Amino acid sequence: MVVGIGLIELRIVGCNSLKEKRGVLSRIIKRTQNEFNVSIAEVGDNDNWKKAKVGFSVVGNDTGYINAKIDHILRFIDRMKLAEIINTKFEISHFSDWMDPSHYIEGKYDAV
Repeated sequence: MVVGIGLIELRIVGCNSLKEKRGVLSRIIKRTQNEFNVSIAEVGDNDNWKKAKVGFSVVGNDTGYINAKIDHILRFIDRMKLAEIINTKFEISHFSDWMDPSHYIEGKYDAV
């Protein structure tokens, strides 16, 4: 399993209130969810109406696919022209042995 996570810092130009900011972010988030079927949400700068931090995650089984999908998401948000991307960070992690039974530790939720 390959997981890609990203953080996008946005500058929202021409926004003068938190209500306007939330409207812009709502459009960005909903359009991105509909286009790419990703988990995405505002994760920072919640009280600043000029800036926002948006986090997203994607899951797949191929590093190249995840990397390309992250690139497409960033381009998609940039092309909307609703906010200016001022910084991006992303990380791709692999979990190939995570479900291996030899790594399994019995816990309190195993009892039936």
